[in-house]
Parts: sequence; C-alpha cells; structure tokens
Amino acid sequence: MASPRLIRSALLAALSAVLVAAAAIAPAQAEPPRAAAAAVVFSDTFDGPAGAAVDGSKWQIETGDNVNNHERQYYTSGNKNAALDGQGHLVITARRENPANYQCWYGTCQYTSARLNTSGKFTAQYGHVEARMKVPRGQGMWPAFWMLGTPVNWPDSGEIDIMENVGFEPSTVHGTIHGPGYFGSGGIGAGYTLPNGQAFADAFHTFAVDWAPDSITWSVDGNVYQRRTPADLNGRQWVFNRPYFLILNLAVGGYWPGDPDGSTVFPQQLVVDHVSVTTGDTPTGGNTVRGLAGKCMDVAGANTANGTPVQLYDCNGTAAQRWTSGSDGTLRALGKCLDATGNGTADGTPLQLWDCTGGANQKWTVSAARDIVNPQADKCVDATGNSSANGTRLQLWTCTGGANQKWTVG
Repeated sequence: MASPRLIRSALLAALSAVLVAAAAIAPAQAEPPRAAAAAVVFSDTFDGPAGAAVDGSKWQIETGDNVNNHERQYYTSGNKNAALDGQGHLVITARRENPANYQCWYGTCQYTSARLNTSGKFTAQYGHVEARMKVPRGQGMWPAFWMLGTPVNWPDSGEIDIMENVGFEPSTVHGTIHGPGYFGSGGIGAGYTLPNGQAFADAFHTFAVDWAPDSITWSVDGNVYQRRTPADLNGRQWVFNRPYFLILNLAVGGYWPGDPDGSTVFPQQLVVDHVSVTTGDTPTGGNTVRGLAGKCMDVAGANTANGTPVQLYDCNGTAAQRWTSGSDGTLRALGKCLDATGNGTADGTPLQLWDCTGGANQKWTVSAARDIVNPQADKCVDATGNSSANGTRLQLWTCTGGANQKWTVG
C-alpha cells in the first residue's frame, strides 16, 4: 500500500541402525546437530477487555488522510476505530461518518477508519512475519498488512506488502514489493485466489512472508504462491536487506480499489487475531534433503503450525529446509516432526509438519537406494504426480524406484 509519507553432519545419522548400506551416509552421532530454534521477537494476540485500545508499547496510531493514494478515509486517533473486542481480536472499523468535521484532500471527509504501525517501537530484519485476519467486504474496501523500510524515504527505502485485498476481488489477495524504479502500479508481485469462489471475508486466513537475505516468499494458510529475489528486478536495486516496521490499516477508496458505491455496506471491519514475527531461521545444523530436479524437502511458508504441508521447493538454505533426526527415528524441522497425515498408510497420504508424538506415522528409515520409508505403511516419501514444480506436495506412496522417490542428504 504505497505511500511516500510513510511508508549439516548427517540428517539421518540416528537412523543408522536401520540403514541397508550405512557407508552411503556420514557416521552416526550421539547428538546430531539441530536447526536453530525459532524465536518469537514480536507477538500481539490482542488480549484485553472489549473496547480497549491496542498496546501502546507495540503500536502507534496514525491520524489524517492520504492524498497520495486518493483514499477517502480519515484515520482517527484513540480506540473508536481500532479496539480490542474482548475475544482476542483487534477490530479495525471503517465507518461512513465525520463526527468532528475532519478535512481530507478532497474536502470534508466522508469516512473514518484506523491505521497502526510499529515505527519507533519494533523493526524486523528477516524472519517469518504473519498475521491471521478476516478481511472486510465491499466495493472500495482496501485492507492491508505491510511493512516499510527504515529510515522511510519511499520508494527508495522499500515496501513489502504482505497482504492487500481490494473489495472488487473478494477471492484474491496480493503480495507486492516496491522500491526504486518499481513502485505504485509498477510494483512486483502476484495474487493468490481461493478455490471455488470462496471469499476471504468469510473466514480467518493466515497471511505471511518468509524473508531472508535476498529473498521474500509469500504464503496464504501455508500455501506458498510466490518468491522474489534480486533476479526479478532486472538490474534494479534490491532494498529489502534492512530493518522494516509493520503496518495494519483499513483504507476506504483510492486509485486501486475505487470508491465505495451503493452496494457497499458500512461499517466494515478488519478483524486481526494475531500478528507475529519469528526469527532464528539461520541454520546451525541439520541438512537439506534434495529430491526431484534437485529441489528441497521444504516446510511450506516456514510455518510451524500443525498441519503445514511438506513440499518440494527451490533450495534456499532456510530452517524450513534443514532436517535433523531424532533418536526416536523422527525427521524434524522447525522443532516439529515429519508426519503422515491422520496416521494414514494409504497411497496418497499427504505429509505434513506436526508436533512430535512418537507415533508410528512419524518414524522414517532410509534405504541404500535413497528411499525414505515409513515402516508402518511400508511406503516411500514421494513427490506427488512426479512433479518437480515448486509447491509439489509430498506424500506416501508404494515404493516404485522412481526418481520422485529418491532423496539425497547434502
């Protein structure tokens, strides 16, 4: 939401007792190295009584209008349009009103809303940045969760839009980067669309980026939909290796969404369940596990939530791709275990990340032929459909000897 004013020893060492050919794997170690534990460096779950203002030690409230985007709202102070609901949510409300004769760039303001940021209170440089939210609906609505580089000198200092939604696209959200020579409508990004005509306003969804030196990866509910690196800029400057602060806002109108019309119902609300920033993704141990086309076994979006898909993805060295072995035969990343969903043993059972339970669906061995096998199912880790595309889900399948079931620790 552009605004110039703000704007490796062995992974499977502990499994050596079951190796058919141990010589193919590095020597076992009593304590295999582990990936660095993720550290939560910012978190707000918006707990507090109904009507209370946000935590002032974490957020500041912006006020005024925004001529740069031709938005129609006036951002108010206090807790009228940004307040806790008493149920663990922050509610940002847009209203058709002007209770104090607010003046906007176009004359007397027609709407009020709220915008919050962490400038001067918290900045992040790399990590997993996410918010779980339910967006409003209606023509002219423009909710956003985004970040600005510091010190702010937009667009040269950069902007990372984690999630934007415009009301005329109820099923789609957008992730974008802005910087020198690629800003505003020239920003570089992509959209993510829910299947079967679902609307984002119907339910909560988790919007995230995994941000590392020279790469940013976007996901919705753990589903990765784009990754950007300096190679995407055609020689222009990558300005995303610096501290950024967080912003949450609900705009009304503007160049992109257009203004509200007779179909737009007010008030509208952006409901935020939590915001968090997790770092510690620089690996200090563990190994990548490479499969089809040299791509890596990857935890989608570096999301540590139970049920996060395990997939193939371009190798990027993050903790989401650093796997270690437990003495109990588990394979672990981000502090959780590789798990066959629902204790399934059938062909096509998807693999996921889950709390380590000691169950048979979390036990894995490796063969001399480089198969990774779940003994309970007597089936192999398999790249679905023999596809090497980014995001290909990993599953259990009868061992065939195919290339999509071969894995190399490296």
